[in-house]
Order: sequence, then structure tokens, then C-alpha cells
Amino acid sequence: MAVKIRLARAGAKKRPFYHIVIADANSPRDGKFIERVGTYNPMLPADHADRVTLVTERLTHWIANGAQATDRVARFLGKAGLIKMPVYAAQPVQSAPKKKAQERAAERAKAAA
Repeated sequence: MAVKIRLARAGAKKRPFYHIVIADANSPRDGKFIERVGTYNPMLPADHADRVTLVTERLTHWIANGAQATDRVARFLGKAGLIKMPVYAAQPVQSAPKKKAQERAAERAKAAA
């Protein structure tokens, strides 16, 4: 049985709140889970202490037994120091301003200086 550490959505419409749960990889997102090991409240500011709460001793137990974290949860665990911080790719070049926009920005900077 493959076990995942992932988010299960709770909360009202347009007011998300997530439980960090240990679940079978085949169970639905908000369905059956094995254990609840934390919470995530994205409505709180990023520096607020209650934005992410973790039960570290249970998480270390499940990680030692082979549970795999999803991308978002792996980021939380990396910040908490439970696992190595995952590496994410840089911003794609496609989203950068195009040639003419870069030229206009350079002209504005030149004129301002």
C-alpha cells in the first residue's frame, strides 16, 4: 500500500482550510485517511505562527516508514526541517516580457536617469 502525506480540504466556500493527513495513495482527496498530522490555513498571513501546524513526531514516524509527501506538503516539511527542502525550477522564460517591452523599459530607465 502506497502511503502519501497530503492535504485534505475543509472549510467553507471561498474560505479554504486544509488538514495535513496520511492517506492511501488511491483514496480520494477528501475521503478516507489513516491519520491527521497537521493543518494548513492559507487565509492567514505567511509569517503567522498558526498558518502551518505539524505533529512532528508522527510525521517523522511516517516518513521513516516510507510515506511520500506531495509537492506542497514537502515544502512545509522542508521549512520545518523534517526533510530536505525540495528544489523547484526557476520562473519559466516564457513568462518574461517580450523584446519590445524590454526595449521600452530600457528607454524609460534611460530617460529617468
